[in-house]
Amino acid sequence: MLRIDRACYEAIVDHARRDHPDEACGVVAGPAGSDRPERFIPMENAERSPTFYRFDPMEQLRIWREMDDRDEEPVVIYHSHTATEAFPSRTDISLAGEPGAHYVLASTRESDQTEFRSFRIVDGVVTEEPVEIV
Repeated sequence: MLRIDRACYEAIVDHARRDHPDEACGVVAGPAGSDRPERFIPMENAERSPTFYRFDPMEQLRIWREMDDRDEEPVVIYHSHTATEAFPSRTDISLAGEPGAHYVLASTRESDQTEFRSFRIVDGVVTEEPVEIV
């Protein structure tokens, strides 16, 4: 189960809405080993695309080093889908490289609501998990 505070949830949704029609992406860091998403870190979609996202390699390196320095890890890795449901694509699954992370998708395909779902992706196997907003 992903337990996420309302401020982080709203920040992800706001980022997804703000970047629409392009996909938004980023992470929510938390203390290493805690499974507690605490620090929202929006990132630039280097692709600037409505159908694909990619972290900018230099930005990702800087953020991952910063997390290391703060004894944090990426608890949530999120991105948005702009025209499809909030479910990992084949590309999303193939690029999932953090087996301990919650992979959150926010779909902005409907203008009046945002579908928000979380998954674990390990060795290509996708498992949806409940989301509790606290």
